[in-house]
Amino acid sequence: MSILQRDEALLPRDGLGDVTPEGAAWLASAAPYPRSTLALWEARPGAPVVLPCGSAFDVVNVPAVFGRRMLDRLWGEGSGSGPVAHHRGRMLLFAAAGTAHRLPALLDWEEWAEVPPLLCHGTGDAVTVPGLARPEHPGAARWLVAPDARHPWLPGPEVLLWACVRAARDSTPADRRLSIFPPADQDAKVYDVSRRR
Repeated sequence: MSILQRDEALLPRDGLGDVTPEGAAWLASAAPYPRSTLALWEARPGAPVVLPCGSAFDVVNVPAVFGRRMLDRLWGEGSGSGPVAHHRGRMLLFAAAGTAHRLPALLDWEEWAEVPPLLCHGTGDAVTVPGLARPEHPGAARWLVAPDARHPWLPGPEVLLWACVRAARDSTPADRRLSIFPPADQDAKVYDVSRRR
């Protein structure tokens, strides 16, 4: 089983696979010309499209490993996620409009240095979204959780903040500290030299 298959097996089954017609309509609603976008996808269902952020959705762009941890928290302990795509080694988490502006401020306020740099795409930004159908080759952009509704639930900044903090805590346990010194040899004989005569 490849890493991609293993990751997909851990996600909920209902959102995987191809984008539904309702999900395609929702994605196209973000485009300046929704009917042209839908016509392009009808002719070429696998074609990626550049869509503007800020009206229908914002996108939080995170490194793939950290994004995997966030998704584990969102689906395992939280309310789930909105649509999620994988593109060029990063995860694109679709979020409620306004999240791109608010999430970085919340992370700064929380002072979480362990969270890797997040790229938040909001008003004035655009992202490349995968096509509607599954790609033919495994390295192409693809949906991990495909849009399946005309008005999908999208997490807001508070939900994503919670997932970021939980993922950062899990990746840096308190008992693991970085040191320039090698670990102590547990079988070594230690002598108390403070009481020399």
